[in-house]
Formats: sequence, structure tokens, C-alpha cells
Amino acid sequence: MTVTYRGPQILPRGSQVQGPAREPSDIELLHAISVTLIAENDRFELYGKIVEAAVAITGSQFGTMQLLCPADDPSGHGGQLQLLAHRGLPAEAVGFWQWVSPAAYSSCTLALKMGQRAIVPDFEKWADIAGTADLDAFRAAGIRSAQTTPLLSRTGRLLGMISTHWDRPHHPSERDLRLLDILARQAADLLERTIAEEQLRLLNDTLEARVEERSRELSSAQDQLRQLQKMEAIGQLTGGVAHDFNNLLTIIRGSADLLASRELPREKQKKYIDAISETADRAAKLTSQLLAFARRQALRPETFNAARKVEAVADMLRTVVGSRIALVVDPICTSCFVEVDASQFETALINMAVNARDAMNGEGRITLSVEAAGSIPARGGLAAARGDFVRISVTDEGTGMSEGQIEHIFEPFFTTKEVGKGTGLGLSQVYGFIKQSGGEIDVASRLGIGTTFSLYLPRAAAPNSLEDATPSGRCAIQHANILIVEDNEPVGDFASQLLEDLGYKTWRAANAPEAIAVLERSHANIDIVFSDVVMPGIDGLELGRQIRARWPEIAVVLTSGYSHVLADDSRHGFPLLHKPYSVNELSRLLGEICIGEERKRQSAIPYPDTNYCKDNLREDLLIK
Repeated sequence: MTVTYRGPQILPRGSQVQGPAREPSDIELLHAISVTLIAENDRFELYGKIVEAAVAITGSQFGTMQLLCPADDPSGHGGQLQLLAHRGLPAEAVGFWQWVSPAAYSSCTLALKMGQRAIVPDFEKWADIAGTADLDAFRAAGIRSAQTTPLLSRTGRLLGMISTHWDRPHHPSERDLRLLDILARQAADLLERTIAEEQLRLLNDTLEARVEERSRELSSAQDQLRQLQKMEAIGQLTGGVAHDFNNLLTIIRGSADLLASRELPREKQKKYIDAISETADRAAKLTSQLLAFARRQALRPETFNAARKVEAVADMLRTVVGSRIALVVDPICTSCFVEVDASQFETALINMAVNARDAMNGEGRITLSVEAAGSIPARGGLAAARGDFVRISVTDEGTGMSEGQIEHIFEPFFTTKEVGKGTGLGLSQVYGFIKQSGGEIDVASRLGIGTTFSLYLPRAAAPNSLEDATPSGRCAIQHANILIVEDNEPVGDFASQLLEDLGYKTWRAANAPEAIAVLERSHANIDIVFSDVVMPGIDGLELGRQIRARWPEIAVVLTSGYSHVLADDSRHGFPLLHKPYSVNELSRLLGEICIGEERKRQSAIPYPDTNYCKDNLREDLLIK
């Protein structure tokens, strides 16, 4: 077959003159192609079938389908044509044309440059390609002529190319070109769809990773913010503790120096000794309030009627708040029992009442109420909670607080009072006590109207007997043998000297294993074990349990300045003496522990309250 060479032809799609009516075979062919393409779900198989359709339409020996790589593609092939599918090409040709640069010589690059169909009837007669690697590649593949039809989206964007190649000089007929136009339209739609699906797949594949990365970034930012807030809070707390303790240490140090520097009359000696003792009590109160806020205090819960307790405390509060303030207790629930630390409960009421007094400048009305409540209202971003609660409220008619102040009132050392009027620990104690007792606290305040603090505590069943459970027979221990278990040597020496001065004989152990070893050898000679709680290895609470199991006749007394173990287990059943303790406190506690039959019930023997004594209530301890 002889073909007259007319050079590379760039013909607009659809510009050919309409030919005679299409034969039914063409319609059937297009229908079969459409059905085949629409039914294919695998995109790579789809590309291959598009190429097969083009080869079938034109009767060519070779066919290719290429995708135009976007200019900004990260692969580095931006603007090049990527081979998606082929038919009839040898392996060497596939590798050579895997990526085609716009600078290459081929029908597809001509179509790329002009955006229209390109026909090369005979590569051997195309002057521009002579002597190039592209012509060598066509020769090696057995390709002599080609046509390329662009694949355009519905918006006119160039997506890729369909090319057919012949092993001889050839010019496709107008019938072939019309059918290729129809195929190209359908192929472009399918290619655009698969490109969108691929982009969506890539988006989905990377979405989880991007979300995870973003979450890590947000989490890191939140951690940094929380760390900054934590450091700010620690700074405020540290500054407040340092300020208060330095004031207290100044009194202690000055009094000690004056006692040691010269001979003083007995009256002045007693003055300085009393100053040291009272200041030590204030320091102990400060640490107690800090532990209360941190919910790390050792509580001693008991069941009592909250209404009766409020009425009892109210009598004392009338003296504290002053005669110009009317203190009203109403309404009162007759059967609102709670199971909490009674001493801390009283202290919380006192702190709130003193705050209310100061908010009214010492004149006005304070209302205390105790009611049953079926729910806790929503507060501070927390949802409402239903349950059986006892609500204890303290309402004043004072200046009220802004929302900004309410956000910080429970923070240690934050106070709305003037400098010198309060250290900012009273409400911290209330907050920590309520939280550690399993309750909640709500604050309602309006500027110029007043404030109501409401404490919600879980309601408890009434005890079988409200009588004092103290055993009637008490026998003081005289000349008893006491095993002191203390890992801090100076504190152990002090306790030993103190007990010997009280008339007791002491034994020493530095930790729980040593104590167990002493008891295994000499338990018959030991009456009481006086143990610290916080020790390396076995703590004092576990030591007490082991002693109770093995030697139930030996009484166990615990002492601690702080222990998370005691904070987490307030029903351990052992008498507890808080550090720092006085001689009188230690002597009174030991005096209430009996030997013999009373030892068997020692866990039920009450022991003195070392946290609070309302007879010695001092205004300077009612802070915030």
C-alpha cells in the first residue's frame, strides 16, 4: 500500500468532513467498547481496555495511553507524559517511553504542544526527528507511523493522550478519527473519574496520618500550656509557702537566739518558749491546710448528723463573726447523716463563715443551712450529677465576687482580701476536704448582692447507736515497753528521749524489717509499737497490719507528717498522731491505750483529735 507523505498533521478534533452513515458494525463496536469500559472497576485494567479499544478501532499494531503529570507534581516529572498502559510495545520501548519529555519527538509531544490531535504518517520522512534517539527507538520497536488524540476534561483541561502506532506508513481514515473522538470523550471522563478517585484515595490514606500529626501538634501545644500553667501555679504556691514559713521561722529563730544568748528571767524565758510553741502550731496548721488542698491529708471519717454538727459549730461561730452579724441556722435537716472527718468538717464551716464575715466588713447576715439534695447542679464546665446528697450552705450579704475571681478562689494563697488580711488557704482547705471526702462544692455569687458556698456530701445511713463508742474501762500504761520504728535518726532520737522522760522504756528500729526482727526475738517484752508511716520498703501501715496479724496483743500507734497511703486509706483502724506532735499529745494518746483485754479492741479505741481543738480556736488560723 502506497501512502503519499504530507508531513506531521495536526488536525482539530471534529474538524473532519462528515462521511457516509456509519455502518451498524461501528455502532456495535462502540456499544461493546462502552459496556466493557463501564463494567471495569480496576483502573489499570480500564486503561488497558481503552488502549485495546483504540487499537481495535484503527486496526493498528501498537497503542498507548498516557497521563499528563501536573507541573507541580512532587515526583519531579511535572509537565511530562507518563505511560499508563500499552499494547504491542517491546520491553525496551516501554522503558524508553515510560516518561516522555515535551522536548522529545513524537506524535504525542506534537499534540501536547498544540493541544490538538497530531498525525505522523511516516517517521522516516519527518525531517525534525532524523538523527535523534527517538527515531532509533521507533525503529527498534518496529513503529513507522502514529496518531495521538488528546484526552480533554469537560472543562477543556488536558488530562492525557491516546496514541495508536502502525508498523508501516499510514494515515488513519476519517471513520477511524470519528470513532477515536467518541472513544477519547468516554476515556477522558473515565480518566478524570479515576484521577479524582486516586486523589481521594491518597487523601484518605494520608488523612489519618495528617490528623494524627495534627493531634500530636495540638497535644504538644496543650502539654506546653499545661506545663506553663503548672509552673505558674507551683511558683505561686512556692512563693506563698516560702513567705509564710519564713515569717514563722523568723519568730522561732529569733526566740531561740534570745533564749541562748543570755540569762533571762523565767518570765521572759516562758514568753519566748511560748512564742516558739505557738509558731510551731501555726506552721503545722499551714502544712495541714496545704495537704487538705492537695487531698493528701489523713482523714478520720465518722458518721454524724450534719445538722447537729452545724448547730454546735454555730454557737462558737457567733463569737467568731462578732455581735454585728446575725448568724441564722435555717433550714435544718433532721436526718442528714454524713461520713466524713468531723474536725475537717468543722474547720471548713469556720473558714467559710470567716470569709463571709470579711465580705460584709463585719456587719450583716450569715445563713447556714443543711438540706437533703437529690442532685448537684452543673458547675465549672462539669455536668450535673444525680444522687443522694446532703447540702450544707453558707450564704452572706457581702460584696460578692466576679467570675474571674471565682475561677481562682480555691487556689492556695489566692485571696481577694487586702495584704495582711489573709493568706489564701482557707478555701483551699475546704476544696481539698470536700473532694477527698467524695463530695463537690458549688459557688454562686453576684457583685453587690452576696455569695453562697454549697458543700455537697454523700448522704450516709444513720448509725445504729449515736452513743459514744469509747470503752468504759481505760487503764493507763505505766512503765510500758515501746518499740520506736523511725527511719529518720534525729526524729527517732527525739521520740526516744521524749518517751523515756515520760517514764517509758524504749526500743529502736530503723525500718519495718528491723522491727519485725526485734518482735520475733522479744515480742513478749514489747507493749506498744510506735511507728512512722513513710519509710523505705514496707511502710508503717503495712507493718501495723503484719503486727496485728501475728501479735494481736501488741498495740500499734502510727505517726506521720504526710502519707499518701493514709490519704488513700482513711479507715486503717490504727491510732494516728500527726507530726509535729507535742509532749502532751503523745502522752495523752499513749495513756488511752490499755493492755490486756483492751489491746484486742485497740482498733476501736478512740484517740484524741490532734487536728483541731475548738477551745483553742485562734483567729489567725481562720484564713482566706
